[in-house]
Amino acid sequence: MTARRITSDLVDPSEQHPDHTPLEDGDDWIARGLVRGDEHCLAAAYRRWGHLVHTLAARALGDPREAEDVTQQVFVAAWRGRAGFRPERGTLPAWLTGITRRKIADALTARTRRTELAATLGAALEHEARTDEQPERVLDRMVVTEELARLPRVQRDVLELAYFADLTQTQIADRTGMPLGTVKSHARRGLQRMRHSLELAAVGG
Repeated sequence: MTARRITSDLVDPSEQHPDHTPLEDGDDWIARGLVRGDEHCLAAAYRRWGHLVHTLAARALGDPREAEDVTQQVFVAAWRGRAGFRPERGTLPAWLTGITRRKIADALTARTRRTELAATLGAALEHEARTDEQPERVLDRMVVTEELARLPRVQRDVLELAYFADLTQTQIADRTGMPLGTVKSHARRGLQRMRHSLELAAVGG
């Protein structure tokens, strides 16, 4: 069972109740178990500090859904990097907060990159339309951009990183914190949805 599967099976951190705490005693028990690779301790950490992580992300990003993605990424990163946690250097919630800040920064960078890509594409489209060069290329780009915008956010982000940022699926997994299999699944489903939508448009046209 993967870290993402564990966290996805738990209650949404934005909906946790204040009195919902793990049965185990104390943060130290959770921290030691997490370092040992105990998935139950990962789940306990998610229940105890998931709300904190989600709140920090939501305040910084201003988007609850994006904050949910960052929360997932934080605990996946914590699970993968658990060997790097050093109790003598700080508490587990402080360590998670540090990971949260880095994932928020990654999310803001990705947001800026998407904005820049959209602006670059828009400028290219305007130039090509103005010069009347290869109008079919202008149409193709407009169609692809429109179809990407219709995809669920995670699928769209994966395909944009693959095709606009020229990242491999392994690099996308490293950047987003998603398992490689999940990245491949999102890419495949996104492409299938785009292909289906374009086929329907062709039939309708």
